[in-house]
Amino acid sequence: MRLTDTHCHLNLNTFQDDLEAVVERALSAGVQRILVPGIDLESSRLALELAERHPIIFAAVGIHPSSAAEFDENSVDEFRRLAQHPKVAAIGEIGLDFYRDRAPRDLQCEVFQAHLDLAGELGLPVVIHNRDAFGEVHSMLSAWVASLSSAKKAIAGRPGVMHSFDGTLEEAQESVALGFSVGISGPVTFKNAHEKHRVAAGLPLDSLLIETDAPFLTPHPHRGERNEPAYTEFVSRKLAEIRGIGAEEIAGITAENAARLFVWES
Repeated sequence: MRLTDTHCHLNLNTFQDDLEAVVERALSAGVQRILVPGIDLESSRLALELAERHPIIFAAVGIHPSSAAEFDENSVDEFRRLAQHPKVAAIGEIGLDFYRDRAPRDLQCEVFQAHLDLAGELGLPVVIHNRDAFGEVHSMLSAWVASLSSAKKAIAGRPGVMHSFDGTLEEAQESVALGFSVGISGPVTFKNAHEKHRVAAGLPLDSLLIETDAPFLTPHPHRGERNEPAYTEFVSRKLAEIRGIGAEEIAGITAENAARLFVWES
């Protein structure tokens, strides 16, 4: 299959001892592109280093909301510098996390807005983390997309992806209405994940991406193990089952969707 993993944290320590083997297994499984997002400045730099070493890897740079306290007045300049690299395909992983609340909510919003402004300036899509904050995230994204449209920015037509979407079908439809793609990850393979099945079944095919979020959210039948990009195949097969089409077809469609969003060859 021609697979794309649109969210995989190969820049975390859990992969440091066998990274090359993980990449080889991904290639053997048919994975042709992997997006590695940053969660802070250090991991963003490492994502870019991985992208420079491996042709199939691209990077996103940004600060996860749980790391918002690490943001300072020099951060935007440094992320702007990193984002100039041709293998940086997005700004992310950014957004709001009101579940863990590891940073004050007003600071999370401030850092989120700074990254949105940078993405608009550079014409890069955003990779959005949302945990128990859909209303606030949607409001900020709506205003951002409206500003992009008013400024006639091309990125308004492909603003980003709602990573590993964990909300309702109705919320997913609101996100798609803004132009966002929706990331489908390992939990869609779980038997009792009924709302995730509704989301996977109820959205336009051209709005869907597949991802692992490795090393997290391992799909069935490997649940309980470390996740890795080769397991994108299981997400793809479950999505194909839900949509009633072939696994190779859904892999190709989602790969093309990713290429359109991140502007790389599918």
